Amino acid sequence: MSITIVPFDGADRAAVDEAYRVGAAATEADLPDFPPSCRQRFDGFFHAPMPGTRSLWALARLDGAPAGYLQLDLPQLDNTDNATAELTVHPDLRRRGVGRALREYGVRLLRQHDRKRVTAMTVSTLPGGPARTVAGHAFAAAMGAHSALAEVRRRLTIADIDRVALRAALADAQPHAEGYRSVSWQGTTPPEYVADVAYLDGRLMTDAPLGDVQWEPEQVDAARIRGNERALDARGRRRYHLGMLHEASGRLVAWTLLDVGASVDWHAFQQITIVDPTHRGHRLGLIAKAENLHHLLTHEPAVRVIDTWNAASNSYMVAINEQLGFRPVDAWDNWQLTL
Repeated sequence: MSITIVPFDGADRAAVDEAYRVGAAATEADLPDFPPSCRQRFDGFFHAPMPGTRSLWALARLDGAPAGYLQLDLPQLDNTDNATAELTVHPDLRRRGVGRALREYGVRLLRQHDRKRVTAMTVSTLPGGPARTVAGHAFAAAMGAHSALAEVRRRLTIADIDRVALRAALADAQPHAEGYRSVSWQGTTPPEYVADVAYLDGRLMTDAPLGDVQWEPEQVDAARIRGNERALDARGRRRYHLGMLHEASGRLVAWTLLDVGASVDWHAFQQITIVDPTHRGHRLGLIAKAENLHHLLTHEPAVRVIDTWNAASNSYMVAINEQLGFRPVDAWDNWQLTL
């Protein structure tokens, strides 16, 4: 067997097509409950990158056939010792050395760029949950990485929402949130909120549990938020935001985001939810997430399921998600390899 690895970028349309097909096959095999891989989102990785990130891509061929790809994201504005990786091998061509070859190629490349550590995610089976391949977990361990943060994916099935219980939870929460009111928007953040959204976004790596992952707080300002929004627009992500406004100060002190992709209308992701530490204890997280769920479904009535990830140790956010009706599906590990 002959394995070759070559770098590529968005100008090489044939390589992009081959990598997309590898990724789509892996998603279909490994995560059959996920929506199909979105081509617009994949193309956006090349033509609409996130600000402050440089991406390096490589395609592996086995006896001339596309067999796997490697995506390395190198932060440029902060965390300049770090990188994140996605290493994907076609399910029909695993256990033939493709993953190991891509790993060795990637390590050499990261060292050339003076990176000291790299993180990547794998999925595994939860007790009582749907079966998941052990390939990624076993590969990461065999390659010398260690599991630095355990997460759980939970799914909310819209048809199963206990709306009576949810209304009761909101009614109980509202008295605790006196002096705050909700504001919602779609897509681009209004100018009057963008500085507060940048501040909250930048707090994520400070406030969220990171386990043993070595990742410093990110430097986020209004310009970076606008760049992120342009990239997400290009990838076809329809975004629904809700913030909690502190009336006395006029500041947005909590923020949550749901988004729907371009390829299907039945699936959404619950993205960031964060509350400024000085405004915790007012049930703002629960109120924001519940009201944003209503906001999403008003505009996206075809959505049937919503997926979200939480660190297993994030008991506060897990409790809110469980109250909304999210239920565990599978386990995800954040692996870290020191170079």
